[in-house]
Amino acid sequence: MSLANFIEERIREAMEAGEFDNLEGAGKPLDLDSYFNTPEDLRMGYSVLKSAKIVPEEVDRLKEIGELKERIKSSTDESEKRRLIVILNERVLAFNLLMERNKRKR
Repeated sequence: MSLANFIEERIREAMEAGEFDNLEGAGKPLDLDSYFNTPEDLRMGYSVLKSAKIVPEEVDRLKEIGELKERIKSSTDESEKRRLIVILNERVLAFNLLMERNKRKR
């Protein structure tokens, strides 16, 4: 059996077993704009990272900052709010330092 036939057989078996039924984005059109707007030499690497759900450190830090802001808003305990504000300020400072470091690298 050739490699191509082996692969086709495995795909067919997976389809019959329903392994492709609940894929993320199923039934939605593909948005290839961001792919083709990415420089050609970076496309493959970015695609691999995106598929693995790995994001740049800056994105993780911004997400954490947003979550802290929401927790501060919803907190009714003043001591908890003060503690969260201290953590938020630390995270904002760390984010700003990271961005400054990235700017210098360019």
